[in-house]
Amino acid sequence: MRVMEKNNYTVSIYTENNLGLLSRIAAIFLKRHINIESITASPSEVTEVMRFIIIVNVTEEQIKKIVGQIEKQIEVIKAFYHTDAETIYQETALYKIKSQDFLDDHNIQDFIKETNARIVTVTKEFFVIEKTGKRTEVDALYETLKPYGLMQFVRSGTIAVTKNEMPISGILEKFNTTNSLS
Repeated sequence: MRVMEKNNYTVSIYTENNLGLLSRIAAIFLKRHINIESITASPSEVTEVMRFIIIVNVTEEQIKKIVGQIEKQIEVIKAFYHTDAETIYQETALYKIKSQDFLDDHNIQDFIKETNARIVTVTKEFFVIEKTGKRTEVDALYETLKPYGLMQFVRSGTIAVTKNEMPISGILEKFNTTNSLS
């Protein structure tokens, strides 16, 4: 018997903007005991259409079933799944660090430049540093900043676009035209 390998998949779901849809989508994952690694919701490239981006670590067989279940939701226009290799993806994180320990390190400016992070706020008590990049980069900066007195940390959900053209724009335009005629 062959064991299916788990991979990270990015699920893109294009939907009408209706109350309760997110909880029904989350329930599909819950029912299958699948942990959602990241979830982001935003407007899509078409007016009145929302886009959810959900990151999960599952087998390809599981992701096919999940996307099929998601598309059965009335408000879902279309759902897709992609591997990490098929997408361009980023996260953003904010790190709040105690100022004193941080100021004592004279290499701090070089350190910030090397990690492609930026300082967004400076007070006598703390610095706030922002980093956008892959999760591994965000995690690596977290580990580096921890010894400086990390006061707070928050990261966004993953945002992603596909490397290849997706037929979704045409589907969404048809959906938008149909709904505006109703």
